[in-house]
Amino acid sequence: MKILIDNGHGADTKGKRSPDGRLLEYKYAREIATHIESELKARGYDAQRIVTEESDIALAERARRVNEICGKFGAANVILISVHCNAAGNGSWLKAGGWCAYTSKGQTKADPLATALYNAANEALADYIADFPNRKAAGDYDGKQRPIRTDMTDGDPDFEEAFYILQKTKCPAVLTENLFQDNKADVDYLLSEHGKSSIVALHVEGVVKYLKSIGR
Repeated sequence: MKILIDNGHGADTKGKRSPDGRLLEYKYAREIATHIESELKARGYDAQRIVTEESDIALAERARRVNEICGKFGAANVILISVHCNAAGNGSWLKAGGWCAYTSKGQTKADPLATALYNAANEALADYIADFPNRKAAGDYDGKQRPIRTDMTDGDPDFEEAFYILQKTKCPAVLTENLFQDNKADVDYLLSEHGKSSIVALHVEGVVKYLKSIGR
C-alpha cells in the first residue's frame, strides 16, 4: 500500500496563520507531514509526501501527482491524507476548536479510513479531550464546541465536502483539520512538543489501524 501525505498550502498563501503569527499553516502542516512520513517509514510502510516544495502547489497539480502514482500502483493500493489546520474566521482570535476529518460526499472507500483516524484521534488526543471542559469553562471555547467534531448524519463521524483534493483523486482520500489556528488554546496545544507528537501519532496510528483492518 502506498501512503501519500499532502501538506496544505504554501509559504506564498495569504492568511492561513494564527492571528499572532506564531503558527503558519503551511509550515506546521509540512512539519507534521514530514514526521508522519518518517514514522510510517520507520514502521516499514511505503509513505511519501506529494508536496516537498515550500510554495503553494496548485490543487490540480497535487491531484495530478496523486493520480500519477495511482496509475503506477493501482488506485486500490494507494491512500491519501491531506494535513491542514482549521479556522473559524479571518485574522482574529475566535472561540471555535477541535479536531475533525473530511471525505468527499456519499459513501466512499475513504470513509473507513476517516473512521480509523477518528478512533486514533480519540486515543492520541486524550489529554486535549479531557481538558476541553476546563478550557470551555475558562472561556477559551464557546458552548457549542467539542474536542472531536463529528457529523453522524450518515452513520460515520467524518464531515463530507466537495474539496478538490478529495474529489479529483482516484484513491481513498481524507483531509484532516487539526484544531483551529485562530483559537489561542488550540494554537498553544499545536505548538507544544506534546501537541505535535500527538497530532503525528493520531495520523500514524489511524493509518496503521486502517491498513490492518483491510489486511494490508
